[in-house]
This record gives sequence, structure tokens and C-alpha cells, in this order.
Amino acid sequence: MLVAFDFDGTLSDSEMTVLLGRRVGAADEMARITERAMNDELDYAESLRQRVALLEGLSTERAEGAFGDVVLRPGAADVVAALHDAGHHVAILTGGFERGVEAALAREGVSVDTLVANRVLDADGALTGAVEGPLVEGTKDDALRALAEEVGVPMDETVAVGDGANDLPMLEVAGLAVGYDPKPAVEPACDTVVTSMADLHDLFADRGLL
Repeated sequence: MLVAFDFDGTLSDSEMTVLLGRRVGAADEMARITERAMNDELDYAESLRQRVALLEGLSTERAEGAFGDVVLRPGAADVVAALHDAGHHVAILTGGFERGVEAALAREGVSVDTLVANRVLDADGALTGAVEGPLVEGTKDDALRALAEEVGVPMDETVAVGDGANDLPMLEVAGLAVGYDPKPAVEPACDTVVTSMADLHDLFADRGLL
């Protein structure tokens, strides 16, 4: 099967833009923007651009320090490893940033088969305040469909795990939609809800994935 995870708020309880925002004194403002987006009160692409614009001028060295602070939830690495051992294709589809995801996975010694993520842009040793990537304007349902076609998995054999409004598209089209402590606007789209990685592991075992 194809199992696709959101990252910030799901595999990780870190919020990358907030970690970056602390370096420029904008963490509280970023958190407010993020909360509005995750509750479907603000267009995700616009919210992402607003947050990244606040990072203009942050040195790339300090940005790398923030990415180094991104961590996986307790038990998340075990779930990813168990899915790999069971022969599933594991993906992360995130509006967050490649460098933070890669740093967190490397620290835990795990990997995924596919990472679809965005990038903050830099020039002359500092962030420009711009962002690019497939999940700025693109949506996770299209990303999930494209990946399923690429790896030859029918959509009814896909699993999506997420928590926020930008996860709604993939949750609505996946064969199994799992909400990880989802926001109120997201929960109705979920087939089932979990609140810990241990619960998620048990769910996958009960559903015969492990």
C-alpha cells in the first residue's frame, strides 16, 4: 500500500515556520497565521507566503539551526520503520520545508520513499522571504494521486494521515483517512482518529498493514 503522512502537526509536533520565526522575533505572529490556516480560516498558500515573508533577512546559518531543531514525535520513527518492514511505500506530503524534514528523519535514522515538500529561498547568505515548491499552490490530493499512479497503487489502497486543513484534500480521496489529533474542521473528513503514535501503530496493525 501507499501510506502518505503530513509532517508538521502529524509526524512531528514541531512547526517549522515557528521555529524559523523565533530567530527573527516573529514566532507569535507566525503561530497565529498557522492556526488560522489549519482551521481553514485562511487560504493555505497565502498563509505560507505571509509566514515566509516574515523571514526575509534571516541568515542561512541561523535557518539551518532552526531546521536542526525539528524533531519527530516519540514513536513516529518506529511507525515509519514498521511500515517499511511490511513492504509499504511511505511518503511525506508536506507544505513544510525539505531541509527540516530531512534533518529530523536523519536524526532518527529513518527514511521515507518519497518526500514532497516546499523550499525557502535564499541568496547572499540570507533568506529572501520567498517560498517555492509543489505544495505552495498545489494540493495534497493531486500529489497523492500522482504518486499512487507512479508507484502503481490503486487509490483505494492508499492511506493518508494528517491533522490540518491543508490535509483535507488528501484525506478526502485516500482509501483510508486517518486524523492525527485533527483540527475540528478536519475531523469530519477522517475515517478514524488517533492521538498518539502508539495508537497509530495499533490502528495499522488492526487494519492488517503491519
